[in-house]
Amino acid sequence: MRDLALTLALAPILIPQVAWVRFRAACLQEASGPREGVAGNGPPLRLLVLGDSSAAGVGVAHQEDALIGRLVARLAQRYQVSWRLAARCGATTTTVLRNLETEPKARFDIAVIALGVNDSKNGMSRSRWQKNYKDLIMLLQRRFGVREIYATAVPPLGAFPLLPAPLRTVLGRRATLFDGDLRGIAADQDAVQYVPFDFPMDTNLMAEDGFHPGPVIYDRWAARVAEMIT
Repeated sequence: MRDLALTLALAPILIPQVAWVRFRAACLQEASGPREGVAGNGPPLRLLVLGDSSAAGVGVAHQEDALIGRLVARLAQRYQVSWRLAARCGATTTTVLRNLETEPKARFDIAVIALGVNDSKNGMSRSRWQKNYKDLIMLLQRRFGVREIYATAVPPLGAFPLLPAPLRTVLGRRATLFDGDLRGIAADQDAVQYVPFDFPMDTNLMAEDGFHPGPVIYDRWAARVAEMIT
């Protein structure tokens, strides 16, 4: 309740700041390149990566330098990876659930989820966030046969260079709460592993908009996920 009261009190400042951030963050495009393919030799591994603009590779020019590209490059050293990317700018758990319900059925061994920034910053309630994420896990298992799910942490919005104060403080608190909820969900689900997002948010490592990962962060993120998978 105290956070809600603080947000309402700061609304005259936060509203124009949110509009400015949306304008800045919308300047970069999703990474170009294929959204599915096969790479490597070895035991077969079917991989699905889904999420928001970070999963879509915003911040780098090509998918080779984004999360999916760096992750597949690592996994392909040990597996024959059949992979698909289902990610869009602005995606939330609500939109991903809706889109996946209409996707043709397919089988994947592993899913990597990168969601939470838009859910937390767009005002979604924590109860809805938790329900949506649990529904997403069930959908991936039921419709797509996913055996292992790697849930990437909600990034620390309070450390994002783009965000001005006091918006940085407000969104940082919400992101921390949402991330705590995600940790709890992963702890209660045997098939779900929580992937910490503890990379430094140095302006030199972020994309030029100060809101999305740069190539170094994407590479470190992919290395963390690949290490957990293998």
